[in-house]
Amino acid sequence: MYSAFALANKYLLYYLRSSNGRGHGIHSPFVYDFVRNVLMDKRTFYDFDAIEQCAAEMLTDQRLIQVADLGSGMHMEKTSLHRVADLAKLLFRPKKYNQLIFRIVNYYGAQHLLEIGTSLGIRTAYMASANRNASIFSLERAEELAKIASKNFNSLQLSHIEIVQGNFDEILSNVILKMKQIDLVFVNGNHRREPTLRYFEQLLPAIHEGSIMIFDDIHQSEEMELAWIEIQKHPDATLTIDLFFIGLVFFRKEQKCKQHFSIRY
Repeated sequence: MYSAFALANKYLLYYLRSSNGRGHGIHSPFVYDFVRNVLMDKRTFYDFDAIEQCAAEMLTDQRLIQVADLGSGMHMEKTSLHRVADLAKLLFRPKKYNQLIFRIVNYYGAQHLLEIGTSLGIRTAYMASANRNASIFSLERAEELAKIASKNFNSLQLSHIEIVQGNFDEILSNVILKMKQIDLVFVNGNHRREPTLRYFEQLLPAIHEGSIMIFDDIHQSEEMELAWIEIQKHPDATLTIDLFFIGLVFFRKEQKCKQHFSIRY
């Protein structure tokens, strides 16, 4: 995992090399449409306030829970107890990214959603609220986190989410077989090169031309950057968009040649 200083330097390079996030100079009609109608959409949608209130409660929750492994390269002692508020501060992404995930699900009408890494369930809630007719499977290895996420879903009246708790290496293949088709998947599992690439390969049989894969923390470490480069090179990945903290992968066959974009967000 890169230090804060190294990550800041990488972000500066990304900022200098990336497009300005307004669509200027982007010649792909699909990416231009994505930038104008999804990335730049600043509307506040109907469920944002309720979800953010739930997130705010997590940030002040003083309950102690046992979590052995956050699954993001930060390993903890199995006997350690941690306050929910501390975990929330560590795990939560700025809300603009969760709102972007909401808009992606909403705009492209994703029906079959998968999340690898539920955490406290805030991002899952955004995904589920974007399409209340969708079916959503969310995988979480930490039992205590899965319990809290489940309570959050109940309080937000999101009954179309199924949490599957367990080791991703043991449960992912069965969930993919059960889903058969995946329209959108958010990958926030084991943030190392080999597991990330393995998840990518496992997911491919359920992916179709309109599917979207989103990978979290693609610049968090050298391993994640190497994994992202290999995903970009994969023959099935016809288009990728680098937003620095997350990376989007598309499989659109209309792309006659690969295209890779870095866009400020």
